[in-house]
Amino acid sequence: MAARKTGIVVGAVAGLGVAAAAMAGVGLRMSPANAEQPLLQRTANTAVMFAPPPGAPMSFADIFDQVSPAVVSIDVTSRVDAGALRRIPGLENFPFDLVPRGQRPGPQGEGEQGQQGEGQPVLPRAQSSGSGFFISPDGYVVTNNHVVENAEKIRVTLKDGRELDATVIGRDEGTDLAVLKVTTPGRYPFVNFENSAKPRVGDWVIAVGNPFGLGGTATAGIISSFERDLGDSFVDYIQIDAPINRGNSGGPTFDIYGRVIGVNTAIFSPTGGSVGIGFAIPADVADRITKQLIGGGKITRGYMGATVQNFTTEMAEAQGLSQKGAIVADLVPGGPAARAGLQAGDVVLGVNSRPVTSSTELTRQVAMAEPGGVLRLDVVRDGQRRTIDVRSGVRPSEKELQASINDNDETGPAVPGGPSVERPVVIGMGLAPLDEALRRRYSVPGSVARGVVVTSVRADSDAGEKGLRPGDVIVSASNRAVGSAAEVSAAVDAARRANRPSVLLGVSRGGRTLYVPIKIAG
Repeated sequence: MAARKTGIVVGAVAGLGVAAAAMAGVGLRMSPANAEQPLLQRTANTAVMFAPPPGAPMSFADIFDQVSPAVVSIDVTSRVDAGALRRIPGLENFPFDLVPRGQRPGPQGEGEQGQQGEGQPVLPRAQSSGSGFFISPDGYVVTNNHVVENAEKIRVTLKDGRELDATVIGRDEGTDLAVLKVTTPGRYPFVNFENSAKPRVGDWVIAVGNPFGLGGTATAGIISSFERDLGDSFVDYIQIDAPINRGNSGGPTFDIYGRVIGVNTAIFSPTGGSVGIGFAIPADVADRITKQLIGGGKITRGYMGATVQNFTTEMAEAQGLSQKGAIVADLVPGGPAARAGLQAGDVVLGVNSRPVTSSTELTRQVAMAEPGGVLRLDVVRDGQRRTIDVRSGVRPSEKELQASINDNDETGPAVPGGPSVERPVVIGMGLAPLDEALRRRYSVPGSVARGVVVTSVRADSDAGEKGLRPGDVIVSASNRAVGSAAEVSAAVDAARRANRPSVLLGVSRGGRTLYVPIKIAG
């Protein structure tokens, strides 16, 4: 499947257990729980060896026999985006034909392989594979959203070799879960999500799926960690070391009793293959979301219309604060938060009396709110605590959110070069007021009305090390709007007099704001 950014590669991972196999010890060669088996044994040469503790399986074969009939391979046919075909590094402007021979449009827009409408080319098809599993006898299948989100045709292959067509019942981009239903009536082997028995770090797990199209594959390992945050908003992942690869996406992860504890979703890999770090959606999350998808086909979440980021310890020191939280970077014009009076630079410490220590926690708390309900935010602004009540809206889809960001980022073409002018240097950055010439030169969007443009950055400065670059626009310093190098310098001096190690800058890049603490030198 497709790769995610920053080394997280989407690839099916391990999965879930069968109702019939939920009894402890089903088919396992295990020592009785009360057996008096020593953990230490001595060999003839007196070397100390550890014996398996009670309950360690001698084989996973019986578990696999019980649960594997419920696991399916999913083959997806989709159309390739013509724009994506152009994005070949180094060949973006190469004038090659994107439409394969035999698929060009004919007269009145009729292609040689069928009607595509008003002269539109028939785009090439792409084939991809993933994994899934039945959760009911009447044919409902759970998989990942990224496996089927662009599907034109879906085929499900069972362990016994049967191939069945399937349709999408519902998808949730926020948790990367989807529910399918096979179109052929019948009774199918199925598994249940295990919500009561909580596994521990070090417990055995088994992943079953369709890696690289090799259906019916089982791998084993242990749970490595819990509550892994991959940057997704709504899931704390289970980390496992059972080998999972491309094509395992959407498959189940079982414990040694054949109980479903997760849905395999992603791997961390510098190569695209398994390196022993995989991630699964916990069973309780998957169970809740899939039931909602089957019941209504759509997940509704709360929304306040604000972009937030972690308020780190270094940021808190720059503001003279000690609490962690989430800092408001941008507001959607006319959105619930903007109407309620929330401002960029506000630090949110709690929602409805529940503490917030990160942007992820804030996003999840807001998402849990009923649309129309009140979100009571505990906020720090200019060093003062206050409470702001925000009436929650309905969170748009991820595509709609991305489209709104892209709309705000629209800029004109950059004008290269320009006159070389010596600019005031503040904490390692050359700064100049934002004017029309600099706006055109650096393609600063119209949504940024006022600020200070970074025209140069010393590589050995803290600003350089933290990634600031020419074309960035400083819109605030210590939570106060700035429009000149002198105002930025004044904020730095004020932070220095207050014995703060850094100054917090609001930096706009491409129309999006990010808060960055910059150390004060000297």
